[in-house]
Amino acid sequence: MELTELPYRTLAIVRGADREAALRTVITLAEEGFTAAEVSLTTADALWVIEQARRELGPGTLLGAGTVLTAADADRAALAGADFLVTPGLGNGLRQAPALGLPVLAGALTPSEVITAMEFGASAVKLFPASLGGPGYLKALRDPFPTVPFVPVGGIDAQAALAHLAAGAVAVGVGSPLVGDAAGGGDLTALRARAAHWRGVLGRAVAA
Repeated sequence: MELTELPYRTLAIVRGADREAALRTVITLAEEGFTAAEVSLTTADALWVIEQARRELGPGTLLGAGTVLTAADADRAALAGADFLVTPGLGNGLRQAPALGLPVLAGALTPSEVITAMEFGASAVKLFPASLGGPGYLKALRDPFPTVPFVPVGGIDAQAALAHLAAGAVAVGVGSPLVGDAAGGGDLTALRARAAHWRGVLGRAVAA
C-alpha cells in the first residue's frame, strides 16, 4: 500500500504505558477503518503489541514500529512482524532498514536532513516536528523537493491535517488528537468517537 492510499491519508501513532490497552487501541482503530498504525517502541512491550496485533488483524492492516533509533531496534521490529519502520531522525535504524527489506519513514526537518534521508533510502520523509513550521514550511520545502513524499507528524489535529494535505503532504501522522489516552487504558468509546470525527473531516477532504 502506498502512503497516498492510506485510509483517510492518516497514519495512526500509538504509544502508551499499558500493553493490553495499546493492543486494544490498534485493533479498535482498525475496526474504525484506520488500518495503518505505528506502534512506538516507547510503548510498553511494543514488540509484543505488534506481534499480537499481527495475529489478530492479519495482513490487511499495516503495522509499523516507531521511534526506531538503532539497528538493533530495526532488527527486533522486523522479527516482530512490522511492515515498516519510523525513525525520529537520521540514525542507524534508518541505515539498517534496506538490509531488512523494510520501507522506512525517516524523521527530518531541515533541507539537509531531507537530502540525507533520501540518500539513505527512506521511502518517505516524516516532517518532524511539523508544528514548528506548519503548512507554510512544508509548502516551502516542496519547492526544492517536489518529488519527496512528506508525512508531517507532531501537533497534527484534524484542521492541521487538512492544511498540511493541502500544502502537498501525501499523508499525516497523528497521535493524541486521534488516539487520546486509549493506549494508556482510556475509554475505547471515546476513541471510536474521535475516529468518527476524524473520518468525517478527513474523509470529505480526501474524497474532494
